[in-house]
Amino acid sequence: MVEIELDGQKVEVVEGSMVMHAAEKAGTYIPHFCYHKKLSIAANCRMCLVEVEKAPKPMPACATPVTQGMIVRTKSDRAIAAQKSVMEFLLINHPLDCPICDQGGECQLQDLAVGYGGTKSRYEEEKRVVFHKEVGPLISMEEMSRCIHCTRCVRFGQEVAGAMELGMSHRGEHAEIETFLGQTIDSELSGNMIDICPVGALTSKPFRYHARTWELSRRKSVAAHDSSGANLIVQVKNNQVMRVVPLENEDVNECWIADRDRFSYEALNGPERLTQPMLKQGGEWKTVDWQTALEYVANGLRNIQRDHGANSIGALVSPHSTVEELYLAGALVRGLGSDNIDHRLRNAEFGAAEGVRTLGTSVASLSTLQRVLVVGSNLRKDHPLFALRVRHAVRHGAAVNLITDKAAFSHADAWAMPVANAVLADAFAWAQTLADVATAIAAEKGVAAPCAGTASAQAQAIAKSLLSGERKAVLLGNAAAHHANASTLLALANWIAEQTGASVGYLTEAANTVGAQWVGAQPQTGGKHAGQMLDGSLKAAILLNTEPEFDTAAGAASAAALDKAEMVVTLSPFKANMAFSDVLLPIAPFTETSGSFVNAEGRLQSFHAVVKPLAETRPAWKVLRVLANLLDIPGVAFETSQEVLARATAQAMKASNATTAVIHLSGTSPAPAVAAIYQLDSIVRRAPSLQLTADARQEVAP
Repeated sequence: MVEIELDGQKVEVVEGSMVMHAAEKAGTYIPHFCYHKKLSIAANCRMCLVEVEKAPKPMPACATPVTQGMIVRTKSDRAIAAQKSVMEFLLINHPLDCPICDQGGECQLQDLAVGYGGTKSRYEEEKRVVFHKEVGPLISMEEMSRCIHCTRCVRFGQEVAGAMELGMSHRGEHAEIETFLGQTIDSELSGNMIDICPVGALTSKPFRYHARTWELSRRKSVAAHDSSGANLIVQVKNNQVMRVVPLENEDVNECWIADRDRFSYEALNGPERLTQPMLKQGGEWKTVDWQTALEYVANGLRNIQRDHGANSIGALVSPHSTVEELYLAGALVRGLGSDNIDHRLRNAEFGAAEGVRTLGTSVASLSTLQRVLVVGSNLRKDHPLFALRVRHAVRHGAAVNLITDKAAFSHADAWAMPVANAVLADAFAWAQTLADVATAIAAEKGVAAPCAGTASAQAQAIAKSLLSGERKAVLLGNAAAHHANASTLLALANWIAEQTGASVGYLTEAANTVGAQWVGAQPQTGGKHAGQMLDGSLKAAILLNTEPEFDTAAGAASAAALDKAEMVVTLSPFKANMAFSDVLLPIAPFTETSGSFVNAEGRLQSFHAVVKPLAETRPAWKVLRVLANLLDIPGVAFETSQEVLARATAQAMKASNATTAVIHLSGTSPAPAVAAIYQLDSIVRRAPSLQLTADARQEVAP
């Protein structure tokens, strides 16, 4: 440790730290623009100039290493004069367009200009003009004359997103931040550039000119589109979600969020929202009141239960639904005498409920891994925030090993990080490839291999990688979870992890995949799984937050299967499944209801509604509770979602990841069903700006 004196206060910091780090520890604010705690030091704005005793001139706090006994003054006359000079320099060419700037009210330059700017400029020359750039549907670069060349956006792309999509061209007054050869910004994390831009050069294109920051109410929430459980600040005006930005949580999402969490809010105010209950009568849809719709559903379920038996009733539930919704859906179906409920909509293999399968380690620990093996995942697109952490680990020496198909790793930069060893094979060969790695590990350790395999050169390279280092993980992706031989892949992964000292777990697909397992939203006593419920045998189907044509492994065939049912009830925020449904019940999306998600690591996070439900929309947990009451199902008289959560928690399964005892390598298996990045759920699919991105335009991989 090194001790310095900062504004008369003794501060101890780690050797190699900068004066800025010491100031942060002491709680002293030093004005700055280019410095960001998650990015490398650039020292190109010079706003953080401070006085260092015995130094001939003011020094940049962000780039001046501390030394023992150093004396620093951040608020001396000399330091303040230097900072004011820098501010005057920065404002020479900055346009006076605050009244029309989206950054107004939350602009770092605007705030610091109040304290460090002059009342008038000494420069009378015309300000420079930088022409706007078109970089895609998410980020606006219409007013690049505001740019102060802090290069935060450039460094973010290089260091965090892994793809340098922006750079600085030319020099001096001709310098500009722009993309290469007029390309668009296509990173799945690109929206974070908007947050870290200290001026109004990069702004949100969907939010542009919609509201002023001081008009917005800020409310906390949790991301609903993948298993990271990212913490959000949802900004609201006139009972509408206007913008979504990250809420910093170092253990979960640091200070970043993925673009689908940031921009999907557009769907919440879109034209496809379902605002009233609807019944299909004579082939035509008619709006009805809630009492009529619920009584119709209750009577229909009761009649089908009487005529065809409880086993003819089933529920397909989305793992993007909350813990409370999934628990009550299970209580409703089981209260009718059926065990036909499943959240594993894209799975090809349906094993018995053997426990809750999680990430197997903490989300934060992904940043400190030294060796990792990823099986069956396009990590960058499936889990952008997990990829961000693994990318950080790689930058600090970690080695990533990969077993997946060519679609998930189409070229060397597909993951935006170096990959030490990559085996690109069709899905049916993944089990054999893992067996080969296990055989190579067994040979290295002199133990018996779990099954027949060949220690190929690639397998040996992965084996040696996993046998070295200390902090390791074997991570099974969405395609591995949905695989026809998922249990075999898990068994082999468990064996490899045990032999190499690695953790093992699933990246998990949806916001509440772990929570769905936790509350038993899958057959417990021999009921039909999702695949069986979509074979046309159901007489009554309840669809919670799901569109089977897009969300299940059956795909388009699911529509024909469900069309055979006597009654299909869709609970959705949108006008979905209209071709084969008989009833549409408008339920609230995550922004309009209270609830809880359990992320990949098993972290339970609850949230409140940030706006009132739209029109006649109702929270799904309330709809399911009333349906259960109409059907005389006992034990569901809950008044709040917190009561539902307490009951679900009390009855939750408490089990660790299961290990399959027998490893069987089959010859072939169908390709697993995997959703593209902007096709994952009903909200993302209806977000206009996301659907205009390069990722959305690409063909969905089989």
